[in-house]
Amino acid sequence: MRQQLVTDVGARCETEKLVLLLGELTAVHQFDKLAASAREQHHDRGDQVETGGSSEMTKDVPDANEAQRHYWNTVAGPRWVASPGFRERRNQESLALLLACLQLTGGESVLEIGCGTGAVTLPLAEAVGQHGRVVAVDISEPMLNAARQRVAESGMHNVTLLLGDAQVLEFERASFDTATSRMGVMFFADPVAAFRNIGGALKPGGRLVFACWAPLAENRHWLISYDIALRHLGAPAPSTNHVPGPLAFGDPDYIRGVLAAAGFADTEIERAHPTIIGGSLEEEARQALMMGPTARLIEEKKPTDPTRQVIAEEIAAAFAAEASSGPIRLPATIFLVTARRLNS
Repeated sequence: MRQQLVTDVGARCETEKLVLLLGELTAVHQFDKLAASAREQHHDRGDQVETGGSSEMTKDVPDANEAQRHYWNTVAGPRWVASPGFRERRNQESLALLLACLQLTGGESVLEIGCGTGAVTLPLAEAVGQHGRVVAVDISEPMLNAARQRVAESGMHNVTLLLGDAQVLEFERASFDTATSRMGVMFFADPVAAFRNIGGALKPGGRLVFACWAPLAENRHWLISYDIALRHLGAPAPSTNHVPGPLAFGDPDYIRGVLAAAGFADTEIERAHPTIIGGSLEEEARQALMMGPTARLIEEKKPTDPTRQVIAEEIAAAFAAEASSGPIRLPATIFLVTARRLNS
């Protein structure tokens, strides 16, 4: 009886934390509205940066991805950095799949887009070796700071970190053998312009290799919480645009069209099925409510406080059920995309 009471109290505390987190979502996801505006009002802009692991934006330069910069510097970036072990554990199988697809043999010059905290950067640097190099760029200062620390602690000297927006950043032209990214290319206001800019950094015939999320329906790690929110709130408003976000590249035909328009050829898209290696009940529930499709649906619908509480309670219960038989392991689907820059 005493043990059951302790368990019940603990569960209530976790649920209360989730309810409080839900209440923060209005501020967290205002960037979605800015993202839509950025897509409509996009025009050519640029950022100035310094190389060598430390960089600085000029304050008078407008921003092609203002909404995403704000979100990843003030919301998502700090939260990601606060729980790096959890994030990297979830994504370790997708990293292995990407590295296998890259087939780096040593000596290559690699451009990494959306390097975040450097979880992919260091394996890339190890793969290319001392005669190769990795130039890694990210829009988030908090995440790049974590990457800087990680690179410094590794003792590697073949990595350069840049702070900037890969859509407009002035990369070295025709200098890289390969451009790559793990889940970092779905957030551009103008994907064609972004990939055209990235392609310009590749040598003629250079390779583009990236991993992105497949559709929501193929990713149960999101569906567990999303289906609960959907049942209480209804479907999101229909949209004909591929709004920047984790699911923006869920349509293979859309990916092919973007890359073709940006000057790439021989595009191949492979479905792969990594397992998401989950954390604790609290970590998984917080992840569902902080970022991704569930959080966006809740912000769009703006439910009442009682409805928010019901959603939080049911999400907590759903992940408790997943954890009842051992560590949480959830199926996922990603696309491994490869293409080549045209020889022009």
